[in-house]
Amino acid sequence: MKSFVFVLLITVMAVACSRDKQNQSANDRTSTNVAADNSGRNARDRDGATKTSADQSENEADRALTQKIRQAITSDEALSTNGQNVKIITSDGSDGKVTLRGPVKSAKEKADIAAKATQESNRSTTN
Repeated sequence: MKSFVFVLLITVMAVACSRDKQNQSANDRTSTNVAADNSGRNARDRDGATKTSADQSENEADRALTQKIRQAITSDEALSTNGQNVKIITSDGSDGKVTLRGPVKSAKEKADIAAKATQESNRSTTN
C-alpha cells in the first residue's frame, strides 16, 4: 500500500512539473522580450548639454509661458499626437527662449510647432 501511494505521489508530481514547463514555454512564445532601443537618446541626454524637463524653470513667468505654448500646440488638431506631445522647456532667465524636443511627423509639423512657440514667446515678452 505504501509503495502504491509513493508511486501515485511521484506520478502526480511529474505531471504537475510537466504542465508548469508547458505553461512557461507558452508564455515565452507569447511575450515580447525585446527591450526598447532608446539608448542613443539616453546617452545624448547624459552629457548635460541637452535640455531636459529637469531644466524647466519653476518661476511663474516661465511656467505661464510653457502653459500658453502647450495650449497653443494641443489645440491644433492638425498636429499629430507626437507633435502635440513635444517637450517644452523654458529655462530660468532665458528671456522667452524655449527649447522644443521630441519626434514629429514632418518638417512642416516641426515648423508649425516652432511658429506657435515663437508666437507665444513673443506675446509673453511684449506684454
